[in-house]
Amino acid sequence: MLGHLDLHWLHALPIASCGLRLDDETVRVAVGLRLGARICEPHQCPCGALVDPEGTHGLACRRSAGRTARHHNLNDLVHRALNRAGIPAVKEPDGMLRSDGKRPDGLTLLPWQSGRCMTWDVTVTDTLADSYLSTTSSIAGGAAEGAASRKELKYQALASTHCFIPIAVETLGPINDKGLSFLSELGRRLTVSSGDKRETAFLYQRLSIIIQRFNSVCFQGSFSRFAESDD
Repeated sequence: MLGHLDLHWLHALPIASCGLRLDDETVRVAVGLRLGARICEPHQCPCGALVDPEGTHGLACRRSAGRTARHHNLNDLVHRALNRAGIPAVKEPDGMLRSDGKRPDGLTLLPWQSGRCMTWDVTVTDTLADSYLSTTSSIAGGAAEGAASRKELKYQALASTHCFIPIAVETLGPINDKGLSFLSELGRRLTVSSGDKRETAFLYQRLSIIIQRFNSVCFQGSFSRFAESDD
Protein backbone atom coordinates (compact mmCIF):
# COMPACT_ATOMS: atom_id res chain seq x y z
CA MET A 1 0.00 0.00 0.00
CA LEU A 2 1.54 3.28 -1.15
CA GLY A 3 0.53 5.28 1.93
CA HIS A 4 2.25 2.89 4.29
CA LEU A 5 6.01 3.21 4.75
CA ASP A 6 6.83 0.15 6.84
CA LEU A 7 7.82 -2.11 3.91
CA HIS A 8 9.25 0.34 1.37
CA TRP A 9 12.70 0.04 2.96
CA LEU A 10 12.81 -3.59 1.82
CA HIS A 11 12.90 -2.42 -1.80
CA ALA A 12 15.72 0.11 -1.33
CA LEU A 13 19.15 -0.84 -2.63
CA PRO A 14 21.46 -0.97 0.46
CA ILE A 15 23.87 1.72 -0.77
CA ALA A 16 25.74 3.09 2.25
CA SER A 17 27.00 6.21 0.45
CA CYS A 18 23.37 7.20 -0.26
CA GLY A 19 22.24 6.56 3.30
CA LEU A 20 20.14 3.58 2.23
CA ARG A 21 21.89 0.80 4.13
CA LEU A 22 20.41 -0.37 7.44
CA ASP A 23 22.63 -2.18 9.92
CA ASP A 24 21.72 -5.62 11.23
CA GLU A 25 20.33 -4.32 14.53
CA THR A 26 18.01 -1.88 12.77
CA VAL A 27 16.72 -4.67 10.53
CA ARG A 28 16.18 -6.90 13.58
CA VAL A 29 14.18 -4.18 15.35
CA ALA A 30 12.19 -3.35 12.20
CA VAL A 31 11.18 -6.98 11.68
CA GLY A 32 10.47 -7.50 15.38
CA LEU A 33 8.21 -4.47 15.59
CA ARG A 34 6.40 -5.51 12.42
CA LEU A 35 5.73 -9.01 13.78
CA GLY A 36 5.12 -7.98 17.40
CA ALA A 37 7.93 -10.31 18.41
CA ARG A 38 10.03 -10.35 21.57
CA ILE A 39 13.04 -8.13 20.84
CA CYS A 40 14.46 -7.52 24.34
CA GLU A 41 14.31 -8.60 27.96
CA PRO A 42 11.97 -6.62 30.21
CA HIS A 43 13.87 -3.72 31.74
CA GLN A 44 13.41 -0.26 33.21
CA CYS A 45 13.69 2.72 30.90
CA PRO A 46 15.71 5.71 32.18
CA CYS A 47 12.37 7.53 32.42
CA GLY A 48 11.28 5.00 35.06
CA ALA A 49 8.75 3.08 32.95
CA LEU A 50 8.91 -0.69 32.51
CA VAL A 51 9.82 -1.78 28.97
CA ASP A 52 8.06 -4.98 27.91
CA PRO A 53 9.67 -7.70 25.71
CA GLU A 54 8.19 -6.13 22.55
CA GLY A 55 10.31 -3.02 23.24
CA THR A 56 7.72 -0.55 21.98
CA HIS A 57 7.99 1.88 24.89
CA GLY A 58 11.07 3.58 23.42
CA LEU A 59 9.13 4.68 20.32
CA ALA A 60 7.07 7.11 22.40
CA CYS A 61 9.34 7.80 25.39
CA ARG A 62 10.35 11.46 25.53
CA ARG A 63 13.75 10.54 26.95
CA SER A 64 14.59 8.20 24.09
CA ALA A 65 17.47 9.15 21.85
CA GLY A 66 16.81 10.19 18.27
CA ARG A 67 13.49 12.03 18.34
CA THR A 68 14.96 15.41 17.38
CA ALA A 69 17.35 13.90 14.83
CA ARG A 70 14.47 11.93 13.26
CA HIS A 71 12.48 15.12 12.76
CA HIS A 72 15.47 16.94 11.24
CA ASN A 73 16.18 14.05 8.85
CA LEU A 74 12.59 13.87 7.63
CA ASN A 75 12.36 17.63 7.20
CA ASP A 76 15.68 17.73 5.38
CA LEU A 77 14.49 15.01 2.99
CA VAL A 78 11.39 17.04 2.06
CA HIS A 79 13.46 20.21 1.68
CA ARG A 80 16.06 18.55 -0.56
CA ALA A 81 13.39 16.88 -2.69
CA LEU A 82 11.62 20.19 -3.32
CA ASN A 83 14.84 21.85 -4.39
CA ARG A 84 15.71 18.90 -6.65
CA ALA A 85 12.28 19.26 -8.25
CA GLY A 86 13.11 22.86 -9.14
CA ILE A 87 11.04 24.42 -6.37
CA PRO A 88 13.29 26.60 -4.19
CA ALA A 89 12.45 26.18 -0.51
CA VAL A 90 13.79 27.23 2.87
CA LYS A 91 13.57 25.53 6.25
CA GLU A 92 12.10 27.18 9.35
CA PRO A 93 11.21 30.51 7.70
CA ASP A 94 10.94 33.66 9.80
CA GLY A 95 7.94 35.97 9.91
CA MET A 96 5.17 33.43 9.32
CA LEU A 97 2.46 35.27 11.31
CA ARG A 98 2.57 33.34 14.60
CA SER A 99 2.82 35.65 17.61
CA ASP A 100 4.45 32.98 19.78
CA GLY A 101 7.49 32.72 17.53
CA LYS A 102 6.78 29.14 16.40
CA ARG A 103 7.49 28.47 12.75
CA PRO A 104 6.47 25.77 10.27
CA ASP A 105 9.24 23.46 9.13
CA GLY A 106 9.55 24.94 5.66
CA LEU A 107 8.32 27.28 2.94
CA THR A 108 8.50 27.14 -0.85
CA LEU A 109 9.70 30.35 -2.46
CA LEU A 110 7.61 29.73 -5.58
CA PRO A 111 3.87 28.98 -5.76
CA TRP A 112 2.98 25.33 -5.20
CA GLN A 113 -0.78 25.32 -5.86
CA SER A 114 -3.46 27.84 -6.86
CA GLY A 115 -0.88 30.63 -6.99
CA ARG A 116 0.10 30.16 -3.33
CA CYS A 117 3.42 29.22 -1.85
CA MET A 118 3.37 26.13 0.34
CA THR A 119 4.39 25.74 3.97
CA TRP A 120 4.79 22.35 5.57
CA ASP A 121 5.32 20.86 8.99
CA VAL A 122 6.56 17.33 9.76
CA THR A 123 5.62 15.26 12.77
CA VAL A 124 6.03 11.61 13.81
CA THR A 125 3.60 9.90 16.15
CA ASP A 126 3.79 6.42 17.66
CA THR A 127 1.25 3.94 16.32
CA LEU A 128 1.56 1.83 19.49
CA ALA A 129 1.41 4.59 22.11
CA ASP A 130 -1.22 3.88 24.78
CA SER A 131 -3.02 7.14 24.00
CA TYR A 132 -3.48 6.13 20.33
CA LEU A 133 -4.15 2.39 20.53
CA SER A 134 -7.92 2.74 20.70
CA THR A 135 -7.76 4.65 17.40
CA THR A 136 -4.95 2.86 15.55
CA SER A 137 -6.33 -0.58 16.39
CA SER A 138 -9.51 0.19 14.48
CA ILE A 139 -8.50 2.84 11.92
CA ALA A 140 -5.30 2.53 9.91
CA GLY A 141 -3.49 5.86 10.07
CA GLY A 142 -5.76 7.21 12.79
CA ALA A 143 -2.87 8.59 14.84
CA ALA A 144 -1.36 10.28 11.78
CA GLU A 145 -4.66 11.95 10.86
CA GLY A 146 -5.10 13.17 14.43
CA ALA A 147 -1.58 14.62 14.49
CA ALA A 148 -2.17 16.29 11.11
CA SER A 149 -5.40 17.89 12.39
CA ARG A 150 -3.53 19.32 15.37
CA LYS A 151 -0.89 20.77 13.06
CA GLU A 152 -3.57 22.40 10.89
CA LEU A 153 -5.16 23.95 13.98
CA LYS A 154 -1.77 25.16 15.17
CA TYR A 155 -1.05 26.92 11.87
CA GLN A 156 -4.59 27.86 10.85
CA ALA A 157 -3.60 31.52 10.51
CA LEU A 158 -1.49 30.59 7.48
CA ALA A 159 -4.44 29.11 5.57
CA SER A 160 -5.52 32.48 4.18
CA THR A 161 -2.17 33.25 2.58
CA HIS A 162 -0.41 29.91 2.02
CA CYS A 163 -1.09 26.30 1.17
CA PHE A 164 -0.31 24.49 4.43
CA ILE A 165 0.58 20.78 4.30
CA PRO A 166 0.92 18.71 7.48
CA ILE A 167 3.11 15.64 6.97
CA ALA A 168 2.29 13.22 9.77
CA VAL A 169 3.97 9.81 9.80
CA GLU A 170 3.40 6.98 12.26
CA THR A 171 6.23 4.82 13.60
CA LEU A 172 4.70 1.75 11.94
CA GLY A 173 4.28 3.46 8.59
CA PRO A 174 0.93 5.16 7.87
CA ILE A 175 0.90 8.74 6.54
CA ASN A 176 -1.97 11.22 6.73
CA ASP A 177 -3.98 11.71 3.52
CA LYS A 178 -2.83 15.29 2.82
CA GLY A 179 0.78 14.35 3.45
CA LEU A 180 0.42 11.36 1.13
CA SER A 181 -1.07 13.48 -1.64
CA PHE A 182 1.74 16.01 -1.26
CA LEU A 183 4.47 13.36 -1.40
CA SER A 184 2.90 11.75 -4.46
CA GLU A 185 2.77 15.13 -6.22
CA LEU A 186 6.35 15.85 -5.16
CA GLY A 187 7.41 12.50 -6.63
CA ARG A 188 5.64 13.38 -9.88
CA ARG A 189 7.42 16.74 -10.08
CA LEU A 190 10.74 15.04 -9.38
CA THR A 191 10.04 12.73 -12.33
CA VAL A 192 9.29 15.73 -14.56
CA SER A 193 12.60 17.29 -13.47
CA SER A 194 14.82 14.20 -13.76
CA GLY A 195 12.97 12.08 -16.30
CA ASP A 196 13.18 9.04 -13.98
CA LYS A 197 9.78 7.41 -13.46
CA ARG A 198 11.03 5.80 -10.23
CA GLU A 199 11.34 9.09 -8.32
CA THR A 200 8.17 8.55 -6.26
CA ALA A 201 9.31 5.06 -5.27
CA PHE A 202 12.75 6.39 -4.34
CA LEU A 203 11.20 9.15 -2.21
CA TYR A 204 9.09 6.64 -0.27
CA GLN A 205 12.06 4.34 0.19
CA ARG A 206 14.13 7.13 1.72
CA LEU A 207 11.28 8.09 4.05
CA SER A 208 10.84 4.46 5.08
CA ILE A 209 14.58 4.08 5.73
CA ILE A 210 14.54 7.12 8.03
CA ILE A 211 11.56 5.81 10.00
CA GLN A 212 13.08 2.34 10.48
CA ARG A 213 16.50 3.75 11.38
CA PHE A 214 15.14 6.03 14.08
CA ASN A 215 12.70 3.43 15.38
CA SER A 216 15.82 1.46 16.22
CA VAL A 217 17.53 4.49 17.76
CA CYS A 218 14.46 5.21 19.91
CA PHE A 219 14.26 1.56 20.96
CA GLN A 220 17.92 1.61 22.02
CA GLY A 221 17.21 4.82 23.92
CA SER A 222 15.19 2.78 26.42
CA PHE A 223 18.47 1.32 27.68
CA SER A 224 20.48 3.42 30.16
CA ARG A 225 23.70 3.60 28.14
CA PHE A 226 21.91 5.06 25.10
CA ALA A 227 19.54 7.46 26.87
CA GLU A 228 19.70 11.17 26.14
CA SER A 229 20.96 13.33 28.97
CA ASP A 230 18.72 15.92 30.59
CA ASP A 231 21.62 18.41 30.48
